[in-house]
Amino acid sequence: MSIPKEPRQLMINLMYLVLTALLALNVSAEVMNAFFTLDDGNKASIATVESQLDQTVNGIKDLLSDESKAKYRPIEPAIDQVRQEVKSFNSYVNELRDKLIDAAGNNDGSVTKEGDYTVSYGKEVPKGKKNKDVTTRMLVQEGLGEELKAKILETRQAMVDTYSKLLTDHGETFGLKETEIKNRIQNIGNNMPFGIDDETWKNSKDKNSWSDFKFRQMPLAAVLPLMSQMQSDAKSSEAALLNSMAELAGGRVVEFDAFFPVVQAEKAYVIRGEPFKAEISVGTYSTQINPDDIGIYVNGSKLSVGEGGKAEFSTSTSSLGTKTLNMKVEVRNPLTGEVSEGDGTYSYEVGERSVTVSADKMNVFYIGVDNPVSVSAAGISSNELKVSMTGGGGSIKKAGSANYIVNVTQPGDCRINVSGGGLRDSKPFRVKRIPDPVARLSKQSGGAMGTGTFKAQGGVGAFLDNFDFDATCKIQGFTLVYVAARQDPVEVVNAGPRYNAQAKRLVNKAKPGDIYYYDDVKARCPGDKVGRPINSMVFKIK
Repeated sequence: MSIPKEPRQLMINLMYLVLTALLALNVSAEVMNAFFTLDDGNKASIATVESQLDQTVNGIKDLLSDESKAKYRPIEPAIDQVRQEVKSFNSYVNELRDKLIDAAGNNDGSVTKEGDYTVSYGKEVPKGKKNKDVTTRMLVQEGLGEELKAKILETRQAMVDTYSKLLTDHGETFGLKETEIKNRIQNIGNNMPFGIDDETWKNSKDKNSWSDFKFRQMPLAAVLPLMSQMQSDAKSSEAALLNSMAELAGGRVVEFDAFFPVVQAEKAYVIRGEPFKAEISVGTYSTQINPDDIGIYVNGSKLSVGEGGKAEFSTSTSSLGTKTLNMKVEVRNPLTGEVSEGDGTYSYEVGERSVTVSADKMNVFYIGVDNPVSVSAAGISSNELKVSMTGGGGSIKKAGSANYIVNVTQPGDCRINVSGGGLRDSKPFRVKRIPDPVARLSKQSGGAMGTGTFKAQGGVGAFLDNFDFDATCKIQGFTLVYVAARQDPVEVVNAGPRYNAQAKRLVNKAKPGDIYYYDDVKARCPGDKVGRPINSMVFKIK
């Protein structure tokens, strides 16, 4: 598209580009911020659990150093093995995260702040946060997603096998009965949050694998919290195994010295009117703790604690913006009666469903051509949206997951109607004829022209300047007036764009000083029922 010469058209084009960019930024900023908030929350939970596990393991090892606990010492290498498996898995995921961030950044083989990160809203985020092509290519097409799945299954099985072998080989020495050994092994595997849901994706008609279901067309910003959640699940499972092993050795004598609230929210970004729901529990929770000895508070209100030391939390979302939960937990040591406390915060975003309908090429619909349109709604899958059109004598048809083609026949106004997922909205558009084309001989619409160049023209052409659509207008006819020096004018009516025999004879008479007038020029463009008058031309032969 060439740069328009008219200031007014240049201003219209620039305003359209700015509006399109602002619409894209308005939708993505909220969503991207929610993804990074969730990722940061996962990382913080992992770091806190790791710190608590270090203290728990040190307590267990001190306990096992007592000669009276000698028969429980096989627990120590089992704990080390479980911790090593989780450490290895987390290192693998961190390397995979770095590969994705680098590939979506400057792709130089290493992750650097200068090359792969940028500052957005005061914090460093990956430059390629919106990139869907890299995640789809690497995780789905190149198989890294299935490799990740295999790593999860391998790590989970290794953890379960370590625990199972410990009880199978030493359970009776620890004083456990055969049925209790089997129940513990079965329960620890069933209750581990770390694993793979290998059934849901099979019910999706257009997904071929777990990685296809999980990562295809997911922006990098959405993939990163998915991966940190996997690491968080691995760390939670590690804590469950270590607590169970500590219990075997009478781990209740280990002193409680710190606790923290752990939040597992259904969503970190919710739509206004939908409830925000979360499951809140105590970090490093032990099955030996009675729920009555636990107090969980959110914004000062005490929650009801159930099995597993978890409390359900739900609150309404009537206003927009970032919301913060101030949390506190209290745990009473059932042996000493001592109460330990911990606190923390959790932030989530409340947004609002909004529809964006943007004409992909201009801010109006033109008669006679295909008008591409993009339709999206924040918080709603494109599969749930129903899109229709009223006015403009138009119709709309789907051309992709979020893309449509609009055809119109009548100038005036029309509306694109969008519904689905609890949303109903309508956006207005203007309907116009294709702009008038410009009549030209070669590249000129008038002025001086050399004799040879003028005679070489075969007729008049119609040109659509600065028009984004693939459309062609045709000249229907014109009147050619020949004025030779000191002679009367000669007039010929020409039908169609090419010179007829009479017009060609006049053109062939051209000599320096002669003047040719092209009047009553008419052109017909796509969507026109009849031809339209366009510019006249005057040429002086030199």
